[in-house]
Amino acid sequence: MEQYQELFLVLQLVKVAYGLKFLEAFSTEVLKPAEAGILSRARTPTINFVLGGPGVGKGTQCTRIAETYGFTHLSVGDLLRNEISSTSEYGDMILETITKGKIVSSEVTVKLLKKAIETSEADRFLVDGFPRTEENRVAYEQIIGIEPEVVLFFDCDEEEMMKRVLHRNQGRVDDNIDTTIERLKVFEAYTLPVIRYYTEKGKLYKINAIGTEDEIFERVRPIFST
Repeated sequence: MEQYQELFLVLQLVKVAYGLKFLEAFSTEVLKPAEAGILSRARTPTINFVLGGPGVGKGTQCTRIAETYGFTHLSVGDLLRNEISSTSEYGDMILETITKGKIVSSEVTVKLLKKAIETSEADRFLVDGFPRTEENRVAYEQIIGIEPEVVLFFDCDEEEMMKRVLHRNQGRVDDNIDTTIERLKVFEAYTLPVIRYYTEKGKLYKINAIGTEDEIFERVRPIFST
């Protein structure tokens, strides 16, 4: 019994001397992804999601929201296109997927988003175009794990979205009629369940995206001005 008591005292002394790292070294518990990286910051970032179909004007409104209320705007579409330009291991796969109007795998998308948040000095983010599927949402919760404060949903009819995409002339590989039709189908099939999920949680704000840029922004203001 005495030798066990002595061993216990030694362990306590080592614990004091070396802190919790001693216990971590002997722990068999695997650190959950959402507890690493981003959540190791002194302050957990504030994250807001922005959803809407192709051509609905998410990017334009996100730029204005970010400038007015001090958010950092992260466009998932831009992150994916930047990855294509970087000739990374994912580049060709992302290009092929986007060109077909399909959704890039959740693992790749969330990894790029996590990296963008981790490497930024900001702590308030507006994430544009995410999560696009329930699979995206689940992967985000498992890997990043920060509950969004607000989920904006910019809504307008398909005819208007199609017209905007085909006339915006941004030189994007997915700005053509066939790809846009496919993107609209994908949006309806995969993103609407995400919208329902955040509606049930009381986090979703639906914004009428018909009108001028200023008119639409005035509908957004009350959400962030309170």
